[in-house]
Amino acid sequence: MNEQSGQLLEAPSFADQGYAPTPSLERRRLRAYAAMVMLDVVLIHVSFGTAALFYEGHWWDLRTMVAAKALLPLYLTIALYSKAYSAKALSKWVYGARKAVLALVIAAVLLNLVAFYAKTNAQFSRASITIGLVLAFAALIAFRRAVPLVIDRLWQGRIRNELVIEDGGPDLVRRKAKFIKAKDFALDPKCDDPIMLDRLGNLFRNQDRVVITCPLEKRAHWLFLLKSTGAYGEIISASSQDLGAVGAHHYGAIDQTVLVVSNGPLGLRARMIKRLFDSLIACAVLIALAPFLALIAAAIKLEDGGPIFFFQRRQGKGNCLFDVIKFRTMRVDVQDPAGVQSTSRNDARVTRCGDFLRGTSLDELPQLLNVLKGDMSLVGPRPHAVGSRVGDTPFWMAERHYPLRHSLKPGMTGLAQVRGFRGATHQMSDLTDRLHADLEYIANWSLMGDVVILLKTLTVMRHQNAY
Repeated sequence: MNEQSGQLLEAPSFADQGYAPTPSLERRRLRAYAAMVMLDVVLIHVSFGTAALFYEGHWWDLRTMVAAKALLPLYLTIALYSKAYSAKALSKWVYGARKAVLALVIAAVLLNLVAFYAKTNAQFSRASITIGLVLAFAALIAFRRAVPLVIDRLWQGRIRNELVIEDGGPDLVRRKAKFIKAKDFALDPKCDDPIMLDRLGNLFRNQDRVVITCPLEKRAHWLFLLKSTGAYGEIISASSQDLGAVGAHHYGAIDQTVLVVSNGPLGLRARMIKRLFDSLIACAVLIALAPFLALIAAAIKLEDGGPIFFFQRRQGKGNCLFDVIKFRTMRVDVQDPAGVQSTSRNDARVTRCGDFLRGTSLDELPQLLNVLKGDMSLVGPRPHAVGSRVGDTPFWMAERHYPLRHSLKPGMTGLAQVRGFRGATHQMSDLTDRLHADLEYIANWSLMGDVVILLKTLTVMRHQNAY
């Protein structure tokens, strides 16, 4: 990076270093969880059916199987919330068996309690249900013992992606981790330009755990970068008071302690809920507004014959760069792909059609395609162009905490927008107001909060700073 001008300098490519993109193992784990749920259902049914055959003389004894079907919803609910279906349960069979058996015990107690107060205990066969529970316990334990054996055979035991970045710190031994050297990829934790952050974000993509081994003087810089990417990150070892650690792990074989310093703002369940919500709403809006979007496209084309869409490079989740899609609102010969010059009121570069689209925020509607693609969310910190500036200073140089807003997917709208923080950034407060609102949103995310922000967005689509 050129410190004087803020110019971005390219670094060696991944291909030059022989580094292949890391495939996501999250879907593999989700499929394994789904398979475990289905097999648990089958095993409990078979266990109670076998008990009925043994005690009642036929497989499908109504009283026994009704008890099994009443037990299952309780068991699955408790098992899900107690992490009986988790990465640890896939790799540690004792942990998985303990969680499954405990969930079944609690479910059986609750079912008996409900039956007692409903005065229906007498309608069930205590002997066949007891035999069914014993068989279910044995089946669940045997199944959990087999899970890691199957994973070792089919997936070579890999259920997580682990990346270790060596930057001059102590040696670390991790059998299934990928090791890279920071210098080979031009990774400098003290540098905060978007190109380097994009490279780091792409290295972290699909990694379930990132471990940094570095000397003491670099730990604070790596800490900040880990928090800004939203990755689950660990640093070999330092004072938890100095780093604000959120946990610690001890690798006994090498007698080393690593501190967990970041784990991302949203867990798996929250990310799945947010993604499902985004996809459903984006699809519905695109279908409903298809004729209207076609009219806008025709108007843009008819005005000057130029392209309908405008693509601009922006920073997204994990500081990675992506192309945002907008309706073109400026003349073709004066477009600003880098976003160096903010649009001003009565900007001569804006077309007549573009002036209407910008004034009503309708130029943002094509970003619904970014949402479906997975680059963006409906609600989140707004993505900024790489060249965006406050005064003459790039955003990433003006505010040290600016990258922290990239720990979550960017949004079409956000808390900052509904609070009126939009338009040109002439002074520092124009940036810090937005940054504080974005960090507040990340810290307090909820699905209902997204719904409220979307509804409020409808009232601020026309705004004095929308130009």
